[in-house]
Amino acid sequence: MQLYTADATVLETFEKVSEMSFRLQPPAPARPNRCQLFGPGSNTKLFEKMAASAADVINIDLEDSVAPSDKDVARENTIQAINDVDWGNKYLSVRINGLDTPFWYRDVVDLLEKAGDRLDQIMIPKAGCAEDIYAVDALVTAIEAAKGRSKRISFEAIIESAAGIAHVEAIAAASPRMQALSLGAADFAASMGMSTTGIGGTQENYYMIREGEKYWSDPWHWAQTAIVAACRTHGLLPVDGPFGDFSDDDGFRAQALRSATLGMVGKWAIHPKQIALANEVFTPTTEAVQEAREILQAMEEAKARGEGATTYKGRLVDIASIKQAEVIVKQAEMIEAM
Repeated sequence: MQLYTADATVLETFEKVSEMSFRLQPPAPARPNRCQLFGPGSNTKLFEKMAASAADVINIDLEDSVAPSDKDVARENTIQAINDVDWGNKYLSVRINGLDTPFWYRDVVDLLEKAGDRLDQIMIPKAGCAEDIYAVDALVTAIEAAKGRSKRISFEAIIESAAGIAHVEAIAAASPRMQALSLGAADFAASMGMSTTGIGGTQENYYMIREGEKYWSDPWHWAQTAIVAACRTHGLLPVDGPFGDFSDDDGFRAQALRSATLGMVGKWAIHPKQIALANEVFTPTTEAVQEAREILQAMEEAKARGEGATTYKGRLVDIASIKQAEVIVKQAEMIEAM
């Protein structure tokens, strides 16, 4: 009995070790994701324009921007567009309807049975738990096998509920198809009972006072950080969602800069004018890329001297600095290769 207890303890220890941090953090998919442009599947006039845009990712929408009476038509329009439009090197995604609707299963079945291999990704809205991802994965896997599809469809899920943010890490780890997570600010605010009708950005009543002056902080910060942490833990791309006021360029840029600083790789565009803003923020500047390359060179020279750290422009440079610089250089190289 004592031997059994010892063996069980050893086994339990190994199970815990397997969850510890000696494992390397998996890399996120190596593709640009600076801007995700959305357009409703019910508006066929937009498809060619979306394909010709400067967005890295195209999201044809079957969900919120399509009226219930137009769901079937929008689905057929989308399938035809996937097959007929020249999408170039865009990463092509379709947002299906939520799993709480009667539309989602037909979205998945028709997309995978009728659309060709040009489709890259399915976006799953209102993901609340890992089981939501599992349900879509099971259906997609069965159709791929039945139809002999050669291209494996990837998933992006949207965190837009209290349940979604509570289970964000489980959602990120739910399927090997998972490539990205986005924050859906509007539905997230409603689910959380937030006192706001704005989609993203600074909220008027979310402020602090010091010496009689108001200072506005970011009510989305904590949710974005949770999404980034889950994505980086499991090798996904963290993406910021929509900014509703497309007449406010400065507000969009400010939120995008905050998101980029937190580690997000891109942002949604709900209007074509937001594409350039997102690309501007999430494209490393020439100066940043040059500095990153100089840091890598400085560390190479330090390693040749047997040193684990060095200085660059008066500041310490070490292994952590290398990782930060490598992210910037890799991102720039991916964009240049497009």
